Amino acid sequence: MKSVASDLKLIYRAISIDQEEEELLIFSEKWDKKYPAISRSWHKNWSNIITIFDYPDEIRKIIYTTNAIESLNSVIRKSINNRKFFPNDQSALKVVYLAIQKASQKWTMALHDWRAAINRFAIEFEGRVS
Repeated sequence: MKSVASDLKLIYRAISIDQEEEELLIFSEKWDKKYPAISRSWHKNWSNIITIFDYPDEIRKIIYTTNAIESLNSVIRKSINNRKFFPNDQSALKVVYLAIQKASQKWTMALHDWRAAINRFAIEFEGRVS
């Protein structure tokens, strides 16, 4: 799956819509026999995906590297799936709470190129970023 993820990165790290479309085509040719749902999903949601090019490169890098909600959901799912059974709702809530606590410890790490991104946010969204 690491090679699939690496090939997907080539799509969303493209510098233009044309390059992104080309990378998606290459990905589809390489992986559709084994994982047809991946490129089908990208094609189905293409109009939403290409909106990332409405933003400058500095902002795009932050958008696709900080999917915090998806990451948090993954941590919670993993914690719940590891237990399979909960005697009551309270025990399930405790597992979710502990998963969030564990995940939040990682949130102190600085984001790569954050300074460039925040400066660009300030330019693009003048008056909304301080």
